[in-house]
Amino acid sequence: MIVERLADDLSADFQILRAPTVEYGVNRVNRREFPGNASVRRKTLHRWMNDLIGSWEQAGVDTFIILTAHGFDPHQEALSTLRTHRARVLTVDIFALDFGGHLEDADGPMHGSELDTSLLLYLAPELVRMELAEDFPLPARLHSRFRRGARGGLPVSSPGSVGHPTIATREKGERLYKMIYERIATRVLESAA
Repeated sequence: MIVERLADDLSADFQILRAPTVEYGVNRVNRREFPGNASVRRKTLHRWMNDLIGSWEQAGVDTFIILTAHGFDPHQEALSTLRTHRARVLTVDIFALDFGGHLEDADGPMHGSELDTSLLLYLAPELVRMELAEDFPLPARLHSRFRRGARGGLPVSSPGSVGHPTIATREKGERLYKMIYERIATRVLESAA
């Protein structure tokens, strides 16, 4: 949802074509089920994206900017190893930006945390139920195991989140969204042009 809104806004403001969102990505298989969680294999996502980009490249598109909000290493590998004949492909993980100074817990591992929840409170507040938010801070010794992109997955005792969603606010989400938009607009779109 966050990437869709960002793609819509960037497309409208920069007058560039926006392709439909690929709704699924590569996720770690969890030992327990989370309702609605689904995954495709790395090679499936890679082939799917190569086919789409190949078709669009044949139609004359010479630059592709792929936005993602999923830092799982196999997912990133599928997107960062796409092949083209001549076209440029830029992949941007919006959650890999430096949020230092913008979050109260910028250094901690995140999944359904202050960042995600604040952004959704700004973009789709009707979908957020803050009364159900549960903080799940990790001890420092587990940070590397459950860092963004790691293959470790969510801890078994997690309620589905890692971090501090209870400190999320709509106002913070608006500031974060504008910061993400500006960084992509200035660093990615202007350099691609």
